[in-house]
Amino acid sequence: MRVAARSLSVRVAAAMVLLVAVMSLVIGALTTAAIGSYLTRQLDGKVAATQSRAIGALKNGGPPPDAPHGQDAGTVTLYVTPTGAAGDVITADGKLTGLSDQAVGVLDDVTAGENSAVDLPDLGEYRVHASSVEAVTVITGLPTKDIQNTINSLVGWEALFGGIGVLTAGGVAVFVVRRQLRPLRRVAQTAREVAGLPLDTGEIGMTARVPDQLTDERTEVGQVAVALNTLLGHMENALDARHRSEQQVRQFVADASHELRTPLTTIHGYAQLSLHQGDPELFTHAMGKVLVETSRMASLVEDLLLLARLDAGRPLDSRPVDLSRLALDSVTDARIVAPSHHWELDLPAEPIIVIGDEQRLHQVVANLLTNARRHTPPGTTVTVAATSSDRSALLTIHDDGPGIPADLLPNVFQRFTRADTARNRATGGAGLGLSLAQSITQAHQGTLTLTSTPGNTNFTLALPR
Repeated sequence: MRVAARSLSVRVAAAMVLLVAVMSLVIGALTTAAIGSYLTRQLDGKVAATQSRAIGALKNGGPPPDAPHGQDAGTVTLYVTPTGAAGDVITADGKLTGLSDQAVGVLDDVTAGENSAVDLPDLGEYRVHASSVEAVTVITGLPTKDIQNTINSLVGWEALFGGIGVLTAGGVAVFVVRRQLRPLRRVAQTAREVAGLPLDTGEIGMTARVPDQLTDERTEVGQVAVALNTLLGHMENALDARHRSEQQVRQFVADASHELRTPLTTIHGYAQLSLHQGDPELFTHAMGKVLVETSRMASLVEDLLLLARLDAGRPLDSRPVDLSRLALDSVTDARIVAPSHHWELDLPAEPIIVIGDEQRLHQVVANLLTNARRHTPPGTTVTVAATSSDRSALLTIHDDGPGIPADLLPNVFQRFTRADTARNRATGGAGLGLSLAQSITQAHQGTLTLTSTPGNTNFTLALPR
């Protein structure tokens, strides 16, 4: 059988009420037992005093016909001799009344020298004591009715005040627990708000948080609130990153499609032209254009494939690479391709050795030099300088061209970013060069940074040694 679920406040309040009830019962029982024991000892003392007076009366010539002075109503006295037993009880009006045979029989069984509790027929419960004087046994006793009445009254008052205490404790417990758990309900409300968000669609504004006044880490609820806020912060960052990634993927697909569409359109057009025209010279020209565009497509696809591999964390080749030699080769190539620029080198006498993929690092430097060549006018001076320290190697590419527009600087390393979207595709690239350079650098655990003002543009490649 399944027990119905109860809220934490109800369970805590019930536990507190149960604890108070148990404590009240224990304290009441101990109090009742202690008072009962105390009253019984007092009564035993009175019984002993009564017996002393009865023995004194016996020594003075036998029991008096009337109640002796100082004897309380209800006092029982029994004298047992070898020839028989005789006893009486003092009534409420102070007269002596003989004991019944049943009462005499009960008292006659009392052990001498001990205080005993007996139930006398027609008289009730008594505390009695027996003593032997010569050949006579004197048994005296007093009723326990007053003690029992006191105990019953005490138990009644204990039950009354205990019940009041339990009810009060229950009310206070419910109030205090609900007040203390109010922040926890706010935490649960925040969690429900987040659970209701459509986390699987689009950009999510996850602003729900537990208020700061409820995040006191000195309390357990505060610790839960802090943990939830931290979790929500991580979720918000993750969702933002996912949204940015999705946006980048969509933009990437759109840009790649756009870049591929142009050469495909060109190829398709020249193919149709060559089919409908029988001029060999025109056919040769068309095939030349097809070759150029397919080469452009192949280069673009290779770049996209390399970016995908880098994004997937594919390992690169790892071997010693002379960064100085690599810079020299790249500048030599640039001088041949763009003799209208001034290309300068500033290299140390000793080789600068780094560990990496030589082909990819050469691609980084070549892309940076190509970028400088394409976006600066003839006559621009481009300087390639290499330095090193114990932990890193730096390669700086500086040019004194017009610089990169300030609004383009934050996005210069993003894919398909162009400084001039309207430039001629015959001389421009797809906008992947700097993105590839940065991705390759990051794959080598390095950094590629840029600063640019008119007349002073610097790309700094830093690689660990």
